[in-house]
Amino acid sequence: MTPPTPPTAELTPDELHHRVRALGLYGVLARWDELRDAPWLPLLAAIEEAERQRRSLERRLRDARIGAFKPLADFDWSWPRSIDRQVIEELATLAFLKDGTNVILVGPNGVGKTMLLKNFAHLALIRGHSVRFMPASDMLADLAKQSTSDAFARRLRRFTGPALLCIDEVGYLSYDSRYADLLFRVVSDRYDAGRSIILSTNKAFSDWTEVFPHATCTVTLVDRLVHRSEILEIDGDSFRLKEAKERQAHRSASRRPKRSSQ
Repeated sequence: MTPPTPPTAELTPDELHHRVRALGLYGVLARWDELRDAPWLPLLAAIEEAERQRRSLERRLRDARIGAFKPLADFDWSWPRSIDRQVIEELATLAFLKDGTNVILVGPNGVGKTMLLKNFAHLALIRGHSVRFMPASDMLADLAKQSTSDAFARRLRRFTGPALLCIDEVGYLSYDSRYADLLFRVVSDRYDAGRSIILSTNKAFSDWTEVFPHATCTVTLVDRLVHRSEILEIDGDSFRLKEAKERQAHRSASRRPKRSSQ
């Protein structure tokens, strides 16, 4: 999103007129000859534009359903046994959105895939993109429960329309062929539209037949997903388990009786 021109910046009459028209300030436009030189008009336009951008961001944050997350600045890069920090920092520029490249985060439970996914989603929102974040099980269940073709088409647009779709936790549950078909439909529609997906999974693609054991479209689904993609593999022990052990050690230390001074 392009930030508003500061109210102190010099605007040409044409630039100011364009801004007022873009903001829909039709009362001002109707009296343009009278108000065009008013010293307060550039400030009014800048304030109105900033307020609309603020409301737009609030709405997109609400619609994205990201939830709470740890900022990337707090990520412990020393903990995973294998992680490519340079690739992650490049992905944080969001350049992959320009050509509809997908990002696949692969790794065991607890290594920070969801945290990274949410950070990318938040960065995209801040920069003006529409985003939808949802665990795979919730997204597929939501699509599967639509009872009519019209209802399904409307719900499908929730996942195919945003500039960035973030699908979390593919592989944590097994699904029937109906769910595989639904995921294929989402991936295929976004592929055709050139819109990016960020997806996290704890399964290698060779093991996706375990996730969709009875589906015939799994190979095609994976092929469509990875054709234009950046695959980032993370290996390590669980952050959550590490933090739980640290909390337990702290509690144990606090319970030890203190020696009395002689």
